[in-house]
Amino acid sequence: MMPKVVLLGRPNVGKSTLFNRLIRSNRAITHDRPGVTRDRMEGVVRSRYGRDFAIIDTGGITLDHHQAVAEGPAGIRGFEADILRQAEAALKEADVICMVVDGKEGLMPFDEHLAAYLRKCDKPILLVVNKVDGAEKEELLLAEFHGLGFPLIACSAEHGHNLRALEEEIRELFPEEDAFDEEEEESVEKEDLEEDRDKPGIRRRKVADHLRLCLLGRPNAGKSSMTNAFIGEDRMIVSDQAGTTRDSVDVTVEKNGKTYTFVDTAGVRRRSRITDTVERFSVNSSLKSTTKADVTFLLLDAVEGLTAQDKRLIELLDERKTPFLIIVNKMDLIPAKARTELMKNLQEELSFCYHVPLVPASARTGEGLNKLIPLAERIYAECGTRVSTGLLNRAMEETLTRHQAPVVRRVRPKFFYLTQAESEPPTFVCFVNDADRVAESYARYLERSLRRIFGIRHAPMRLHLRSAHSKREKK
Repeated sequence: MMPKVVLLGRPNVGKSTLFNRLIRSNRAITHDRPGVTRDRMEGVVRSRYGRDFAIIDTGGITLDHHQAVAEGPAGIRGFEADILRQAEAALKEADVICMVVDGKEGLMPFDEHLAAYLRKCDKPILLVVNKVDGAEKEELLLAEFHGLGFPLIACSAEHGHNLRALEEEIRELFPEEDAFDEEEEESVEKEDLEEDRDKPGIRRRKVADHLRLCLLGRPNAGKSSMTNAFIGEDRMIVSDQAGTTRDSVDVTVEKNGKTYTFVDTAGVRRRSRITDTVERFSVNSSLKSTTKADVTFLLLDAVEGLTAQDKRLIELLDERKTPFLIIVNKMDLIPAKARTELMKNLQEELSFCYHVPLVPASARTGEGLNKLIPLAERIYAECGTRVSTGLLNRAMEETLTRHQAPVVRRVRPKFFYLTQAESEPPTFVCFVNDADRVAESYARYLERSLRRIFGIRHAPMRLHLRSAHSKREKK
């Protein structure tokens, strides 16, 4: 376990910008508008010369002189109590507190109230005076902050001023070195392949000790509730208000000796309906998260049914060959008699991606949750499938014998051989005398047959038809 540092402060003092600077990645959404950050987000600050440490970004805290929750700016209005609970959870696990203030605006009442609140914590506190763009301004801008009684340092997250010194000041406040186990856990996924005993000639990738699972869907589909249900605590802020989650937040949990990172993302609406710049950043971050995940969980709202936006997201993931499964959430709100009909209709509407599992579930009651992680592990293993040459040849022979290709323009396509080009996802190239003569329906038959023979039930798969005769015939 490495030391943990929490960034606390009132709204719009630059905590997320500082968080991004320290971890050297634009993970947290930043904007001039106050109240963009709501959920807490964790990252790691790495250094060649000093100790690595974890850092936690939090939403803006608004307290009155009684240290009770006060009304905040429009961006967090209604979420003030939830944000404070998130900050308190971060405080419990933190070793060092960095209270961030705005050097340009000066000492504000919210700063004083938060300082009084933090004095009760029996932990080292460093006052970070942000938005100080140079050493020549430090004496003027820091003067009134000395009255808070905390050791302080000036910096500029936006321009990078004094950040190296800030890191060193933070490290000076850590407990003794031997209080932490500095052995780095290997987070690199195992790419080893194991023999499939039921299918000679097929090797599958072992399930990694650490799986990254992304939750994607429309606003208010229940992604944050599902994340909380998986980890067994109220880690994400949940609200009936659409668009509660803005950042893509990683939440890591250990289960049965394995580590799982759930990535809760912002709801994805149609681009034509997005007019807010913050929402545009959120949507881009959500879609980008699917490319970095091992498996994506796409959530549908069982009450609203399959919408046009849901279909767009499914088509996008299917086109990109993203490993994913579909969770039909909020099934507890569907009458028992209507459930079978609902699932049947969904399967018919999603027949264009028949291989993707459709799982009824409920984040509120826990229904179906025990099926999801084992299914994700199976999909992950299938994505690393490698088929031997002998089985490829037998599969081609079996497929063509069972059903010949139809005649197209008076000529029946002639198939030569099948080869595997890649294994993530499994990609097969079928050489034929004229690929243009292979009917689309027969190409679908080929894919279904190969999936059955190779045991690739749910993972994405590519099948390319390539012509191999033209030059030879011309000669």
